[in-house]
This record gives sequence, C-alpha cells and structure tokens, in this order.
Amino acid sequence: MIEFRGAGVRTDDGRTLLHPLTLTLAEHRVSVIGANGSGKSTLLRLVNGLLVPSEGSVAVHGRDTRSEGHAVRRSVGFVFTDPLSQLVMPTGREDVELSLRSRKLPAAERRRQGEAVLRRFGVDHLADRSIYDLSGGERQILALAVVLAVEPRILVADEPTTLLDLRNDARVRALIAGLDQQVVFTTHNLDFALESDRTLVVDDGRVVFDGPPTEAVVRYRGIAAAASASGADGT
Repeated sequence: MIEFRGAGVRTDDGRTLLHPLTLTLAEHRVSVIGANGSGKSTLLRLVNGLLVPSEGSVAVHGRDTRSEGHAVRRSVGFVFTDPLSQLVMPTGREDVELSLRSRKLPAAERRRQGEAVLRRFGVDHLADRSIYDLSGGERQILALAVVLAVEPRILVADEPTTLLDLRNDARVRALIAGLDQQVVFTTHNLDFALESDRTLVVDDGRVVFDGPPTEAVVRYRGIAAAASASGADGT
C-alpha cells in the first residue's frame, strides 16, 4: 500500500513540480498518464524515495520514504524508461548477480539464483552477451529481471515500453501483467493504461482524475484535445 499525505514537490527556486496530493494506492495495477512534463515521473519517484516531498509525506507499507528511505527502496523496485540507465555491468548475468549481492549470498548461490531469474524471464540465452549488442526490448526485459531478482513487494516503472517496437511492447506488457507484485507505471500507450485497475491523470502538476481506466483515458484525450486547440488558436 502506498500513501500520499499532502505530498508535494517544489524546486529550490520555488517552481511547483507536483501540487500536494492525498491518496492511497492499494490496487494491483495502477497506471499514470499525462503529457510530458506534467509531473508523472515526479509522482513515481516519490514512491521509492528517489525524491522526497517538499511538503507532506509518502509512506509505503507504513514506512515513511523520508525517514526510512533505505527500507522503502528494499521493498520497491524502480525501472527507468531507458534500460541503459539501469544496466551498469557488461552483461545481463553480471547485472542480475550484482542485484543479488544485497542478499549477502555466497558467490555460487548468487550464480544459481541468477540463472533461475534469467530463465524465468526468458533471457538466459542472452546472459553473457554485451548489453550493447541487445535490442531495446531485450534490454528492458533484462532491466526488469535485475530489479525483480530481489523480489520487491512493489514495482514502479516509468514508461517501460516507450522505446520499444510493437513486438517488444507486447512482450513487456505481458511480463508485467503476469507479476504478483503491485505495479505502478506511467505510460503514453493508452491501451497499456487500460490494462490497469486504476488510472491517475496528471496535468500541470495536479492529479486531475483518479478512477477507472476507461474514464481516465476519455478525460486525458479531452485535455490533450483542448491543449492542441489552444495551441492552434495561438492562445
């Protein structure tokens, strides 16, 4: 369970990135949609303490992200839009085993568990290839495997399919759909958003809609159409 309690974010020069919001996210799948720069990524980064609120608080399973950030990050895995921001070792095998080091396992056990994780995600055949020789979809699945290797209770994913072609988009969406973890994700793919249980629409740093995905998509399309018409009119 994720709780935002009057949580807002301002920059040092006083700009508001996210206006204070109060809500509880308990659903299995929560999608967040909105235009670029609307505050979606800011909202996601609050969940695992990558960013702490300027006011109010965020708690994950009762742990405050400000005072218990390390514990929160152990239970919340974060997947970035670009997997190359996340894959820091030369190969996927090394990245997965690096992730497993947090469990303080002997090297042989890390190798065994790493193999099992790679097989689970269907990328064991890629384990020893350079990450720079892989496709965007293969990298994204490896990034998911690295984050999920330590079995976090919650997965947060910031536009995980944005850089992917249609085939790999479908692979990543299917993988996420099959996870036991609670997943909170941002996306520009409205079909992907519709696969969630609840959708937040973010506009200009505010959550302007919170409810069923089908209604959220209608609301977001309306906002986008109004913004487009305003721009065309020069207003």
